[in-house]
Amino acid sequence: MGQHFDVVVIGGGPGGYVAAIRAAQLGLKAACCEENPYADPKGEPRLGGTCLNVGCIPSKALLHASRLALLAREELAAFGVEVEGVKVDVGKMMARKEAIVTQLAGGIRTLFRRNGVTFLPGRGRLRGERGDLWEVAVGDEVVETRHVVVATGSRPRVLPEVPVDGAVVCDHTGALSWSSVPERLVVIGAGVIGVELGSVWRRLGAEVTVVEVGARFLPSADADVARALQQALERQGMRFRFGCRVEGVQVNGERAIVQIKEGEVSERLEADRVLVAVGRVPYAEGAEEEGIRLPRDERGFVAVDEVCRTRLPRVWAIGDVVRGPMLAHKAMQEGVMVAERIAGQAGMVNYEAIPWVIYTDPEVAWVGKSEAELKASGVRYRVGRAPFAANGRALGMGKGGGFVKVLSATESDRILGVHVVGEEASELVASAVVGMEFSAAAEDLARICFAHPTLGEALHEAAAAAAFGRAMHC
Repeated sequence: MGQHFDVVVIGGGPGGYVAAIRAAQLGLKAACCEENPYADPKGEPRLGGTCLNVGCIPSKALLHASRLALLAREELAAFGVEVEGVKVDVGKMMARKEAIVTQLAGGIRTLFRRNGVTFLPGRGRLRGERGDLWEVAVGDEVVETRHVVVATGSRPRVLPEVPVDGAVVCDHTGALSWSSVPERLVVIGAGVIGVELGSVWRRLGAEVTVVEVGARFLPSADADVARALQQALERQGMRFRFGCRVEGVQVNGERAIVQIKEGEVSERLEADRVLVAVGRVPYAEGAEEEGIRLPRDERGFVAVDEVCRTRLPRVWAIGDVVRGPMLAHKAMQEGVMVAERIAGQAGMVNYEAIPWVIYTDPEVAWVGKSEAELKASGVRYRVGRAPFAANGRALGMGKGGGFVKVLSATESDRILGVHVVGEEASELVASAVVGMEFSAAAEDLARICFAHPTLGEALHEAAAAAAFGRAMHC
């Protein structure tokens, strides 16, 4: 038998590597397995999971780069800055993205060494129990551990009628590495991945059409926020087709024909590239060996309790492979919670205060309940709203579109949800998360002194509008 550990984490993504580091910090002998090389030039396993290697980090690098290109080409003139001959070097843009990913992936290895985490390259698989220990196979080695944390994440959902070839028809991984700007891009799926990557290539010059089988845009977001973002993206030139089912894609050389059907009407869309972005599914089987099956719920996720324990003794599961939003920061918090639980502490995650962010332009972010959710549950609430058009900092930045909306309980004034569409929404929502974590009332936010001029004052104004019925500046 090989090495012995207190905790073995299967999966080196955001939840997995954080769980291993936190366990080691608490004095546990911890190891983390990872097999996926992603785009490593040496073909070695890379830590960081989908998020770091082919998801959150590279997409945000490209979103920022493409935003700068659009700024230089179309927007700086309004500030009195004339720029001529703007050129986009896609190869250099991609190289910068890869350098960032490589740096951060190497940084996790450094964190492992600094905290005493053992990295086990290879796919980790549960083999079975031996007394009060679990056997985990990693490559050709078998290690023993008292606790196992399954953090195998998720993978792209497959459309059988739209096979991905990685060249013309791609999932998000392919769309992060194109060497040139497609003339026409069809995005299948109007979720977060679809609109973010569609935004990247639209800013760089592609004609982008987003095809969605659902009837509305971003149903998980507050309706006002979703409507505002859709209108902003349409003004930028993105086209949306809702209620359309994709019946197939025909590839002819470097071109594709996307067959869609809206009601009883069929139509053919021509494209140079097709991005399939119809969501993700849990990858529970990544931790299983023949004879071992992790307990699943009715949706295929690993079944866990409120602190991420499975029904198998001393086996935990976190992140995309379990219930809840597939968000890297949710996985990280679960990793911390589970490590602390294993160490005998009372770690916890407040699932009511997990923020969501869409990194388009404008950004969208929210935490807590939407108006539709509050209405459906019969909760009485008040609405406070502040437009960025009344915010001096936003106007100075040329970003007067969008708003902040605060929802608070009618009786207690407790903040139930905060929704932002506008510049730096991803940063502004953090203040709302803090407030909700500590059960703050809208009046609490309204009485805090925010610096002037800042974008955060819009949150202050919206909270005042919810608490007092009206704000000072709007």
